[in-house]
Amino acid sequence: MLIGIDPLLRGQVLDVLRDMGHGESLAIVDCNFPAFGIGPPTVTMDTDIVAAGRAILSVFPLDSFVEAPLQRMEVISKPDELVEAHKEFMDMVKKIAGKRWRTGSLERFAFYEATAACTAVIATLDRRSYANFILTKGVIGPDGKTV
Repeated sequence: MLIGIDPLLRGQVLDVLRDMGHGESLAIVDCNFPAFGIGPPTVTMDTDIVAAGRAILSVFPLDSFVEAPLQRMEVISKPDELVEAHKEFMDMVKKIAGKRWRTGSLERFAFYEATAACTAVIATLDRRSYANFILTKGVIGPDGKTV
């Protein structure tokens, strides 16, 4: 255990988050997502996507230089529909990282392609459909705040 570090952030997860540079992307996905076969290194977090996201965003700055540093997987044939997992995750982001962050969306197969281009994938135990997000890492300035 470490002071100020969420206990969900095990060594492998911290290694990935620390080593990522600005502009690189991280997928956080549900337990039904094909995480281990899609390409990037995959580590697990034994929790739901909202708790995983809360822990990650406690140390992970979002990218203020891209239009939408958060991307969610769209519901098939209903691209504007927000499922409960989407709503909960987006509410958590507002509480942890602030309200300024825009969330975009990607069609299912476009989301798979974007995930294949990510630096890493975090596989959660969330069983809810479409509980999948991609986060783009930002910059931490000399003052320790997100640029």
